[in-house]
Amino acid sequence: MLLAIALGLAAGFAGPALAGPPPEIQKLVRQGQYPLALEKIDAYLAETPGDAEARFLKGVVLSETGKPAEAIEIFTRLTEEYPEMPEPYNNLAVLYAQQKLYERARGALEMAVQAHPSYAIAWENLGDLYVKMATQSYEKAAQLDPKGRTAGSKLTLARDMLRVQGKPGTK
Repeated sequence: MLLAIALGLAAGFAGPALAGPPPEIQKLVRQGQYPLALEKIDAYLAETPGDAEARFLKGVVLSETGKPAEAIEIFTRLTEEYPEMPEPYNNLAVLYAQQKLYERARGALEMAVQAHPSYAIAWENLGDLYVKMATQSYEKAAQLDPKGRTAGSKLTLARDMLRVQGKPGTK
């Protein structure tokens, strides 16, 4: 439904100017070697606990390893400490949407675009989220009025949009 969790590291992290985690750690994350990456991130953060970029990366790794509650905690703290950073809001939205907490996801995405109005990923994710929410509304309308023509037609269009989002190359 929404774009995958943004790494933000290679694309010029919008956060505070910090050295960030060593390239070795970033490479492990890109390669999907999450347990080893998490071990090295934790060791790095023990020495530099204030590194927002490393904390963000830890949230990404936790998200990818099926620990959304821990990732949400990290991203939430980052939004509190660095409200100007859109990436943690975006990643919160992805995690909330995965849990079907669409209103929370919408709020997080709105904060992301408020923090950084030209953050295209957040705008696209917001559009995807609205399509998902519209689909749910059309499904309910079609269920309540099965003979109604407009809700069914709109539902078909919304479902088609959701199918297009899942195809490679559509990001």
